[in-house]
Amino acid sequence: MTTFSELTQQILDYTETSSDVLTSTITNDFIEHTENRILKEADLDVFKSHQSVTLVASNPFLSLPGGSSPDPTSLATIRTVHIFPASGTPTREFLEHRDISYMNEYWPDRTATSQPKYWSWWDHNTIYLAPTPDSAYNVELGITRLPTRLSSSNTTSWLGNNAPMVLLYGCLAEAFKFLKGPAEMLQLYEQSYQRAMQELIVEQTGRHRRDEYTHGELKFPMQSVKTNTRGE
Repeated sequence: MTTFSELTQQILDYTETSSDVLTSTITNDFIEHTENRILKEADLDVFKSHQSVTLVASNPFLSLPGGSSPDPTSLATIRTVHIFPASGTPTREFLEHRDISYMNEYWPDRTATSQPKYWSWWDHNTIYLAPTPDSAYNVELGITRLPTRLSSSNTTSWLGNNAPMVLLYGCLAEAFKFLKGPAEMLQLYEQSYQRAMQELIVEQTGRHRRDEYTHGELKFPMQSVKTNTRGE
């Protein structure tokens, strides 16, 4: 476990520099960049959740509501979008993700309605559906939220409590790149980050045996261990 102040001091101690060189603004950037890197490279279940919203018939746009629903300020990504009728048999239909150019070519007339098949980002808190919905479908969003950031006002976080070495080595790699330090030190901390990340992923995936369809492939390469199948 590590707190914000402890991590900041560790960065200064390991790099043997003072806060005059690595100011709080700079070390804060190291921490934020590392947090973002971890989120991109490790598909952590702890930040996943599901939210339910409802479409408006004849409206191809769905605003992501705040409050207890997907909040744009804390939303990292939308992983899945399913729709199902508001009444009758609740058969879920998976919507495929496409870019906006494809959507415009596929369904150029937004006044025409049918059951949606695709979705795309429209802006930071709105998704666009095609075809334009012909009914007020229920929507189930599989989302990933941004982790709570370590800061002077938020001194602890899930990553600080559960992945302190990943945070530390990631920050040190950022620091040595910034300081243009010895290449061997940068390599050392980058390799240490990779090992710590590997351990975090193994620990998390060990809790949930996952297959490719339901959870997707791991974003971070796993090291394989060869076994002797010949009995030698």
